[in-house]
Amino acid sequence: MSTHDPAASSAPQAPLWNIANILTMSRLVMVPVFVWFMFLDGLGWQLAAFAVFVIAAITDRVDGELARRRNLVTDFGKIVDPIADKALTGAALIVLSVQGDLWWWVTIAILLREWGITALRFAVLRYGVMPASSGGKLKTVLQIVAISIYLFPLDLLPFTDVFVWIAHGVMAAALAVTLWTGLTYVADAVRLVRAKGAQNGVGE
Repeated sequence: MSTHDPAASSAPQAPLWNIANILTMSRLVMVPVFVWFMFLDGLGWQLAAFAVFVIAAITDRVDGELARRRNLVTDFGKIVDPIADKALTGAALIVLSVQGDLWWWVTIAILLREWGITALRFAVLRYGVMPASSGGKLKTVLQIVAISIYLFPLDLLPFTDVFVWIAHGVMAAALAVTLWTGLTYVADAVRLVRAKGAQNGVGE
């Protein structure tokens, strides 16, 4: 007697080129546009770069919500979405450091954490999948807010120095949460590997 369930095999699969994945790809396309605008002279280009970054950051929230609500989650989206996120924030941090608006050690620390944890999650895939940490969303929000403040032409605002210190404060919080969540990922990876090793040892 066959246990094959025709209904299960005929369940509709989310198409690759759905609206969520299209938004994710558009975010990747916006990264070089953002970088290009950042290196053009003039207030208009600075505002344009700020607008592109904010729009790209918004697509990050929207594509995830659409994928979950409309059952559009795909393996492609799972892989490309975090890459697009890190490409956007990484490019912004590097440009800000190149232009002297952000200390290089902050950028390096964040990038090492981001790409290091990405590599770690791939490395332990044979032991299991590490879910996103509870602080991951907070980390992303703080990074986006801090970068957005740095990108905006603060000279247009009254009390410019106050906003500069606000930017520094939010970035300090983003850095702290980024490093803390990185440590929790490392701890989770160690526990995952040990648990899998113990399980294999019992079965032998």
